[in-house]
Amino acid sequence: MSPTPAQEAVTVRTFVQRFSATRRGARLARRLAVHQLDQWGHPYGTPTSDTVALLVAELAANAVLHGRVPGRDFELRLHQTPDRIRVEVSDTHPAHPKLPAQDPTAEGGRGLLLIEAVATRWGTSPRTGPGKTVWAECDTYKHPAECRYPNGEVSTIG
Repeated sequence: MSPTPAQEAVTVRTFVQRFSATRRGARLARRLAVHQLDQWGHPYGTPTSDTVALLVAELAANAVLHGRVPGRDFELRLHQTPDRIRVEVSDTHPAHPKLPAQDPTAEGGRGLLLIEAVATRWGTSPRTGPGKTVWAECDTYKHPAECRYPNGEVSTIG
């Protein structure tokens, strides 16, 4: 009988919180997300923190503006693995988001385009109960002092 190969321990962390489907709730979701990332070792102002803050801001804004059902909250879930952070925002509206046609004169409608630009991957998935979950992922890097922006640029933190 051959010995079982040793497996490396994998740290997986999850943060879940519900917020009122208001602009204030969306703002609070972004602030708590970057605070949680700081607790997980991704300090404020690092590329990982900034990318996740943008993803949360856009997904929460979409939940508040387009996914709002009166009297229902939205849920933020952050899921960290050693190489990735997944942001999930669930709301109770059944409509799924679509990338808009690009109109340079439009005042809004760029949120999903921003998500498409900065996320490693994004999409939608069903949820238990009414509505859907919109998620986006960004890569992290093993050495905490070195972070990589989505465009490939490297930032070294003191």
